[in-house]
Amino acid sequence: MPSDIENKCIKRGLRLTDQRKLIAQVMSESEDHPDVDELHNRVNKIDSKISIATVYRTVKLFEEAGIVAKHDFKGNKARYEQTTEEHHDHLIDINTGEIIEFVNEDIEKLQKQVAEKLGYKLVDHRLELYGSKNKK
Repeated sequence: MPSDIENKCIKRGLRLTDQRKLIAQVMSESEDHPDVDELHNRVNKIDSKISIATVYRTVKLFEEAGIVAKHDFKGNKARYEQTTEEHHDHLIDINTGEIIEFVNEDIEKLQKQVAEKLGYKLVDHRLELYGSKNKK
Protein backbone atom coordinates (compact mmCIF):
# COMPACT_ATOMS: atom_id res chain seq x y z
CA MET A 1 0.00 0.00 0.00
CA PRO A 2 1.53 3.36 -0.98
CA SER A 3 2.59 5.71 1.82
CA ASP A 4 1.22 9.25 2.20
CA ILE A 5 4.37 10.74 0.70
CA GLU A 6 4.34 8.20 -2.12
CA ASN A 7 0.75 9.16 -2.98
CA LYS A 8 1.70 12.85 -3.03
CA CYS A 9 4.62 12.04 -5.36
CA ILE A 10 2.31 10.18 -7.72
CA LYS A 11 -0.15 13.12 -7.76
CA ARG A 12 2.69 15.50 -8.62
CA GLY A 13 4.04 13.21 -11.34
CA LEU A 14 7.37 12.44 -9.66
CA ARG A 15 9.12 9.32 -10.83
CA LEU A 16 9.42 6.86 -7.96
CA THR A 17 12.31 4.43 -7.99
CA ASP A 18 12.34 1.63 -5.44
CA GLN A 19 14.82 3.66 -3.37
CA ARG A 20 12.58 6.74 -3.43
CA LYS A 21 9.58 4.61 -2.46
CA LEU A 22 11.48 3.27 0.54
CA ILE A 23 12.59 6.76 1.63
CA ALA A 24 9.00 7.99 1.19
CA GLN A 25 7.71 5.10 3.31
CA VAL A 26 10.22 5.71 6.11
CA MET A 27 9.46 9.44 6.14
CA SER A 28 5.70 8.79 6.17
CA GLU A 29 6.09 6.50 9.17
CA SER A 30 8.25 8.99 11.10
CA GLU A 31 6.51 10.50 14.09
CA ASP A 32 9.37 12.90 14.72
CA HIS A 33 11.27 15.40 12.57
CA PRO A 34 14.31 13.44 11.35
CA ASP A 35 17.39 15.02 9.84
CA VAL A 36 18.95 13.40 6.78
CA ASP A 37 21.43 11.36 8.86
CA GLU A 38 18.62 9.91 11.00
CA LEU A 39 16.57 9.19 7.90
CA HIS A 40 19.56 7.49 6.25
CA ASN A 41 20.07 5.30 9.35
CA ARG A 42 16.42 4.22 9.28
CA VAL A 43 16.44 3.52 5.55
CA ASN A 44 19.74 1.63 5.85
CA LYS A 45 18.19 -0.84 8.30
CA ILE A 46 15.90 -1.90 5.46
CA ASP A 47 18.24 -1.50 2.47
CA SER A 48 21.94 -0.98 3.21
CA LYS A 49 22.68 -0.14 -0.45
CA ILE A 50 20.97 3.27 -0.29
CA SER A 51 23.63 5.97 0.07
CA ILE A 52 23.34 9.13 2.11
CA ALA A 53 23.68 11.09 -1.16
CA THR A 54 20.54 9.35 -2.48
CA VAL A 55 18.68 10.28 0.71
CA TYR A 56 19.82 13.93 0.40
CA ARG A 57 18.76 14.13 -3.25
CA THR A 58 15.40 12.48 -2.56
CA VAL A 59 14.59 14.70 0.42
CA LYS A 60 15.51 17.78 -1.64
CA LEU A 61 13.24 16.55 -4.45
CA PHE A 62 10.37 16.02 -1.99
CA GLU A 63 10.98 19.45 -0.48
CA GLU A 64 11.01 21.20 -3.88
CA ALA A 65 7.74 19.43 -4.75
CA GLY A 66 6.15 20.70 -1.52
CA ILE A 67 5.75 17.19 -0.13
CA VAL A 68 8.00 17.68 2.90
CA ALA A 69 8.84 20.81 4.86
CA LYS A 70 12.37 21.72 5.90
CA HIS A 71 12.95 23.22 9.34
CA ASP A 72 16.19 24.92 10.31
CA PHE A 73 15.78 24.95 14.07
CA LYS A 74 18.48 27.01 15.83
CA GLY A 75 21.89 25.40 16.00
CA ASN A 76 20.74 22.05 14.68
CA LYS A 77 20.80 20.19 11.40
CA ALA A 78 17.89 20.75 9.04
CA ARG A 79 14.96 18.55 9.99
CA TYR A 80 12.07 17.42 7.83
CA GLU A 81 8.42 16.59 8.20
CA GLN A 82 5.64 15.72 5.83
CA THR A 83 3.58 18.75 4.84
CA THR A 84 0.01 18.72 6.07
CA GLU A 85 -3.09 20.80 5.53
CA GLU A 86 -3.34 21.45 9.26
CA HIS A 87 -1.17 24.29 10.52
CA HIS A 88 0.91 23.74 13.65
CA ASP A 89 3.77 25.41 15.46
CA HIS A 90 6.82 23.93 17.19
CA LEU A 91 8.30 23.99 20.68
CA ILE A 92 11.91 22.81 20.73
CA ASP A 93 13.52 21.56 23.95
CA ILE A 94 17.01 23.12 23.94
CA ASN A 95 18.40 20.36 26.18
CA THR A 96 17.09 17.24 24.47
CA GLY A 97 16.28 18.50 20.95
CA GLU A 98 12.75 17.11 21.30
CA ILE A 99 10.29 18.85 18.98
CA ILE A 100 6.72 19.22 20.15
CA GLU A 101 3.99 20.23 17.71
CA PHE A 102 1.14 22.36 19.02
CA VAL A 103 -1.77 24.55 17.95
CA ASN A 104 -2.94 27.50 20.03
CA GLU A 105 -5.92 29.51 18.78
CA ASP A 106 -5.04 32.54 20.94
CA ILE A 107 -1.59 32.75 19.30
CA GLU A 108 -3.15 32.36 15.85
CA LYS A 109 -5.60 35.23 16.51
CA LEU A 110 -2.87 37.45 17.95
CA GLN A 111 -0.61 36.98 14.91
CA LYS A 112 -3.46 38.01 12.57
CA GLN A 113 -4.22 41.02 14.75
CA VAL A 114 -0.59 42.16 14.72
CA ALA A 115 -0.41 41.89 10.93
CA GLU A 116 -3.72 43.76 10.51
CA LYS A 117 -2.66 46.50 12.91
CA LEU A 118 0.42 47.04 10.75
CA GLY A 119 -1.73 47.12 7.60
CA TYR A 120 -1.11 43.58 6.36
CA LYS A 121 -3.15 40.49 5.67
CA LEU A 122 -1.36 37.49 7.14
CA VAL A 123 -0.83 34.85 4.42
CA ASP A 124 1.59 32.50 6.19
CA HIS A 125 3.72 32.20 9.29
CA ARG A 126 5.99 29.86 11.16
CA LEU A 127 6.39 29.95 14.93
CA GLU A 128 9.21 28.24 16.79
CA LEU A 129 9.47 28.41 20.56
CA TYR A 130 12.65 27.31 22.33
CA GLY A 131 12.68 26.28 25.97
CA SER A 132 13.82 23.88 28.64
CA LYS A 133 11.68 21.87 31.03
CA ASN A 134 11.14 23.41 34.42
CA LYS A 135 12.94 21.58 37.22
CA LYS A 136 10.50 20.49 39.90
